[in-house]
Amino acid sequence: MRLLLVEDDLELAQSLVERFGEHDYHVTHAHDGIRGLNAALGQDFHAIILDWMLPGLDGLELVKAVRREKATPVIYLTTMSGIDDRVRGLEAGGDDYLVKPFAFAELLARIRAMTRRAAPAVTTLCAGSIELDLVRRLVTRHGHFVDLLPQEFKLLEYLMRNVNRAVTRKMLLEHVWDIHFDPHTSVVESHVSRLRTRLNAGCDIDAIQTVRGVGYRLLAPN
Repeated sequence: MRLLLVEDDLELAQSLVERFGEHDYHVTHAHDGIRGLNAALGQDFHAIILDWMLPGLDGLELVKAVRREKATPVIYLTTMSGIDDRVRGLEAGGDDYLVKPFAFAELLARIRAMTRRAAPAVTTLCAGSIELDLVRRLVTRHGHFVDLLPQEFKLLEYLMRNVNRAVTRKMLLEHVWDIHFDPHTSVVESHVSRLRTRLNAGCDIDAIQTVRGVGYRLLAPN
C-alpha cells in the first residue's frame, strides 16, 4: 500500500512514516505543496494524507489540481477545525477530514476505509501459474486443483498479495493468525512447510522461497 504524505511538520511526518511502516505501508513524504502536487501527479498512490496550510501551495489548491487528473482518495490532516473549513475541503475534492491533534489508530482506520471504498472488487489473485479464487475459495496451479486447509488458504492469500516480496514471520503472525506478539511456536514454519508440499506437488519449481534471516517470498512461477 503506497501513501503520499504532504506535511511540513517534519517531526510529525517522520513519526507517521514510521508508524505506517509498522503496518506495511510505504509512505512518500513531501514537505511542501509544490513537491506534493508533483508527487501526486507523477506517481500512483492508494491515498494521500494532506495538511491544509502548506508552503508553496496550500492543500485546497493541491486537491483541486489533483482532481483535474486523478481520483486518488485524499484525507486532510489539519488544525483547521471549523465546519466551514470542513465543507470547503470536501467540496474541493477531499474525501475525509481529521483534525489535529489526532490518534494514529483513527487515522489508520480512516485510510483503510477510504482505500476499501476506492478499490475495485478483486475476486481472483494470480501469481504466475498459481490462481486463487477468493469467492469459491479454490486454488489451482497450472490449472490443477490444490487442496488447502482454511489456514493454508489464508497464508497463501497473504503471500500472493505480496508476491515477489519478502514477508517476515512477524507479518505472517499478525496478518494470517492475528497474533501481535511472538508466541515462540513453530506455527508459521509448519504451515509454510505443509503449504509448500501441497502447492509444489508435481511441479519442478518451489513457489515459496525462504529468505534467510528475513522470512519467506512467494515467487510467480511460470
